[in-house]
Amino acid sequence: MLGLLGWTCLWLVSCMLLRNIRRRTMASDVLDQLPGPPVGSLWTGKTFSRVHRSLRNGATVGNMHQFFDRRGLEFHAQLAQDYGSVVKINGPFWRSMLYLFDPKALHNIIIKQQAIFEEGRNFIDANLLVFGPGLLATIGEQHRRQRKMLNPLFSMAQMRRILPIFYTASHTLCNALSSRLKDGSREIDLLEWMSRVSLELIGQGGLGYNFDAFAEDVKNEYAEALKQVFAALQNVFIFRPLLPYLTAFGPPWLRRRLAEWVPYAPFQRVKTLIDTMAVHSEAIFIQKMSAMREDAGAGEKEDIMSVLVKENNVASDEDKLPDGDIIAQLTTMTLAATDTTANSICRVLHLLAQHPEAQQRLREEIVEARQGIDLPYDDLNQLPYLDAVLRETLRLYPPATLLSREALEDTVLPLSQPIRCPDGRFMHELPIAKGTEIIMGVLGSNTNKELWGEDALEWKPDRWLSPLPDALMEAPIPGVYNKSMSFLGGKRACIGFKFAETEIKAVLSVLIPQFALDVTDKPIMWNVATVTYPTVGWESDKPELPLFVTPLNDGSQGSR
Repeated sequence: MLGLLGWTCLWLVSCMLLRNIRRRTMASDVLDQLPGPPVGSLWTGKTFSRVHRSLRNGATVGNMHQFFDRRGLEFHAQLAQDYGSVVKINGPFWRSMLYLFDPKALHNIIIKQQAIFEEGRNFIDANLLVFGPGLLATIGEQHRRQRKMLNPLFSMAQMRRILPIFYTASHTLCNALSSRLKDGSREIDLLEWMSRVSLELIGQGGLGYNFDAFAEDVKNEYAEALKQVFAALQNVFIFRPLLPYLTAFGPPWLRRRLAEWVPYAPFQRVKTLIDTMAVHSEAIFIQKMSAMREDAGAGEKEDIMSVLVKENNVASDEDKLPDGDIIAQLTTMTLAATDTTANSICRVLHLLAQHPEAQQRLREEIVEARQGIDLPYDDLNQLPYLDAVLRETLRLYPPATLLSREALEDTVLPLSQPIRCPDGRFMHELPIAKGTEIIMGVLGSNTNKELWGEDALEWKPDRWLSPLPDALMEAPIPGVYNKSMSFLGGKRACIGFKFAETEIKAVLSVLIPQFALDVTDKPIMWNVATVTYPTVGWESDKPELPLFVTPLNDGSQGSR
C-alpha cells in the first residue's frame, strides 16, 4: 500500500506527465528542427534504473543533469559554442526547451515582450520557498510594486553614501589577513574571508546590522546557512520539475507536513537551511523596527533597510509593502549579496593569481591613484584597468547562468540571423508555444565570437580599454551591464548590480596593494549552482578557494 507521501508523489508525476504531453501536442514541429544535444529518455535522458540510482545518490541524468550538474560548466560552454544561437535541449518527460542567445530574440524576451515572458514557474516557486515573497519570487503587479520601492535604494547616490562602510569592512579584512601572515606567505582559503567581508558589507550597508563576521571563533548560524544554501539546493535538482505542483498542492501546513516526511537527506538539509534563514531574517527585521522606533529622533540612517522601512511607512496604500514582503527582501538581499559577491571577488582573485602580470599592473594603478587614502566614489569608478578586470571577469565568468523565462502565450520571436534547418529550409523567426521554457544564454551571449571576436573565450581585460567591435555595439543585447548579460536586463535585471560593482571595487582597491596572490598546487574547480562556486577538485563539495597570500610591506611591490 502506498502511503500519503507515495500517493502525493504519484499524483505530482502524473500531472507533470500529462501537462508535458499536452504541451507537446500544442507545440509546432519547429523545435524539432533546431540543433541541440542528443535526446534523452523519459525522466532526464537515460534509463529508469539510472534514475532510481540517481535519486539515491542525489543526482540526475540526461540534458537537465548535464546543465544543472555541478560539473556542468563544460556542457554550458558546448551549448554556447557548438550549436548556434538557438538550441533545443531536452527537459523531463519529453519536454522541449530552448537555450537561446540570439540578440534580437533576447531583446524581445527581456524588453519588447517582457509581459509575455515571465520567470519560469520552477524558478519563481523555488525562490518563493527559499526567500519568501521577495523580489526574486514575485511576478506581475506585486513585483512591480516591490521594484518601485526598491529601485531608489540601489542608486549611485546611495552607493556614494555607503561607500565608507565598504572601506571600513575592507580594512578590517586586511587587518585580519595580516594577523595571520606575520611569518610571511601562507595558504589561505580566500572564499572564507570574502564571504565574511561580503556578509559584513551587506549587514552594515544593507541592513544596518552587525554580523560580527570577523570575530574570532564565532560561528553565526545565519551566516553559515547563507554560505551553504546554494550548494545544498543543487543537490535537490531532481525536485525542480515538481515545484509548480508542490506549491499548488493543499494548504501550506499540509505541504510542510509532507516535506517533513520526505526520506531524502539532501532535501531535509535544504529545509533546515531555509528554516534557519527565515527565523533569523524575521528576528533582524523585528530588531530593526524596534531600534528605529527608539532612535526616531536621531540622525538619518544610511543603510538600505532603514531607508526602505522609512519610505514604506510614507508610501501610498497601493504601493506599501506588507511586513512579510520586507522580510523576504531582507533574506533575498542578504543571500544574493553575500554569495554572489563573495564568489565574484574570488573569481577575480583566482584570475589575478593565474596572471601575475595583470595583478601587478592593477596594483600599480591602484597605488598611484590612492596615494595612501581611500578613493571617493567617482575616482574609484574611473580606474580604467580595475574597471576592465572586473568587466572582463564578469563577462567570461558570469556568476549566475541558471536563468530562464516561460512563455505565457503563443508568440513569435524575430532572429538576428536565420537558422538553417536539417531539411535545408531557413527559419527567419521562431514560433514559440505557450509554456515553452527558455534558458537565457548568458554565457552564450557573453562569448559570442561573431560579436566579441575570435578571442571571445580568452580573459583579456585590455579589450575594454579599446573600442569594442562594431558588430557588438550595434547588436540589440538587452544587458544592463556593459553589453554583457551577466546582470540580465529589462524590468527583471539584477537590482543590486551597482552595489556589487562598488563593493568588489572597494575590496580590491584595499586588498591588492597590501597582498600578493599566487596559486597553489591544488586543483580549483568551479561548480555550477545558483551562483558558481569553487572547490578543491571534484571529490570535495566544500566551497573554498585556497591561494598563497604574501604581505607586501610597502603596499606596492609583489612577486610570485
